[in-house]
Parts: sequence; structure tokens; C-alpha cells
Amino acid sequence: MTGQRYSGAIIDAHHHFWDLSLGKHGWLEGGQPDDELAPLRRNHLARDYEALALPEGIVASVHVEANWDPADPAGENRWLDTLERSPGIASRYVAHAALLDPGAAAVLEQHAESARVVGIREILSWHPDPAKRRMPDNDRMDDPRWRASLARFRDLGFSFDLLITPHQFESTMRLVADFPDIAFILNHCASPIDRDADDMRRWREGLVQLAIAPNVAIKISDPVAYDPQWSRESLTEVIHACIDAFGPERSMFATDYPVAGLHIGFAEWIDVFKDATRGFSADEQAALFAGTARRWYRMA
Repeated sequence: MTGQRYSGAIIDAHHHFWDLSLGKHGWLEGGQPDDELAPLRRNHLARDYEALALPEGIVASVHVEANWDPADPAGENRWLDTLERSPGIASRYVAHAALLDPGAAAVLEQHAESARVVGIREILSWHPDPAKRRMPDNDRMDDPRWRASLARFRDLGFSFDLLITPHQFESTMRLVADFPDIAFILNHCASPIDRDADDMRRWREGLVQLAIAPNVAIKISDPVAYDPQWSRESLTEVIHACIDAFGPERSMFATDYPVAGLHIGFAEWIDVFKDATRGFSADEQAALFAGTARRWYRMA
């Protein structure tokens, strides 16, 4: 592919911070020194992120909830506010709320007290294989109680970050059609988790169907989670499938720092993305790397 590589400012639409001394991230506690998550079991704070991000031209970013203590979801916002960082870094938050919980309305109101919280994420990923599930059930998006909590997003001005698998595309299409006035942002390329040819075809076709709804965008982030033995060709295929479906105006670059670091270097992922998008126009590249994230997360 020929063309100019992008060299402008970047907005990272998805990353995480944590301080393990706070005891708020139970999923990172315990484990073995040499298990898969071992590289994540240290503090990842703004200064660590900036050491990687600022040299790459990242000028602003979105912090996404990092499985903080579910007993105090808004505590993550308050902690983030205390972190010293450069202007623009973690200038927007996507917070956590469990929409089926009886206290969901109160949690959403607490999140709304922070001017930096613009969206909510509740991980919904379900797969027929229990080993690949993040949630035990697959009916939340159709549950009237869950939907009643989601409906409050209209008054609060929140978007919803969707972490799902292709096995949930049909229920997701019903959801986004029934809530056309709420913005939905698919995380991590909509999780191409099953890698054989038929599954990848169904994932690509599903993206096209999801993209019919104008209130859905996609984050092109951490494809290596589903492709740990990646090649530049395999990552480029995923990048192009996302952009082909949603267009540059609804596709956004993100790093998923530090989780993606389990399988790819920070600068390496940016380099892959720049190479994969060098055939797009300057305006399209600017949208992919910054403009789409700025609009969908309502950044200055």
C-alpha cells in the first residue's frame, strides 16, 4: 500500500491506569509470577503511560474503567482526579456501572457528578465456550430492568462502551436500534475471538450489519488479544475490516494500554496502524487517529 503515513496528533480512545497498593483491582491480585497476567501486576500510572505516549504524538486520551472495586465504582473517578498528568491525558473517563444492580441509578448519578465521565462500560462478553466468557449470562441486553437503567443515559448524556463477542451481534443490533438516541462504542474491534475462516467471515459480516445503525462506532484496539501470534498482515486485515464497515468517521484508534502490551509493544502497535492506514486520505487518517474519538467522546 502506498501513500503518506500519518504524522499528526493522536487521541488514544482506550487505556487504563491502576495502583495496586490501593487494593481496588481484585482481578490482578494473586496469581503466579510467570502466568499470563504477570506483566500487568505492577502499577501503571500516568507517568508510565506518558513515557510511552507523548513521544508518539498522543495529545489526549480516554481512560476506561479497569475493573475497580465494584462496591465503589465512582471511587475510580475520584482517584483518577488525583493523578498528576499532562493536559489532555485521561481528560475523559468511561466509568463502570452494573445496570442490573438495584443501586444502578444512584451509581449513574454519582458518575454524572464528574465532568470528565462521558460514558459507561459494563463488560457483557459472552461465548458458548465457558472458558471464553466474561459474563455467565447472555440476556442482559434484552432484560427490561437492564434497559431501564440504560434509558437514564439519555438524561445524563452518557454513551455506552460495548465489550461483546460476535455471538452477541444479533442482540446488540436489537439494542442499538431500540436506543437510537444513545451512542454505542464497540470495544476492541468487536472481539474477533474465533479465528477460523468461517468465524472471521461471520465477524466481518456482523460488523457490516452493526454499522448500519448510525449511533454505533468502533474502537480499533488490542486485536492481539485474539491474535497473540499476530503478523502485520493479520492485524491489517482486522484494521481494514473495521474501517470498511464503519468508515473513518466512526472508527477510532486506541492502544488498550497496558493490556495490549502482553502481546505487542506500544510503539509497535502505532506503527502497524500507521502502515495499515497509509492508503487513506489525510482527512481520513486524521479522523481515525483523532477526530472520531474527539467527537464521540466529546473532547475539546
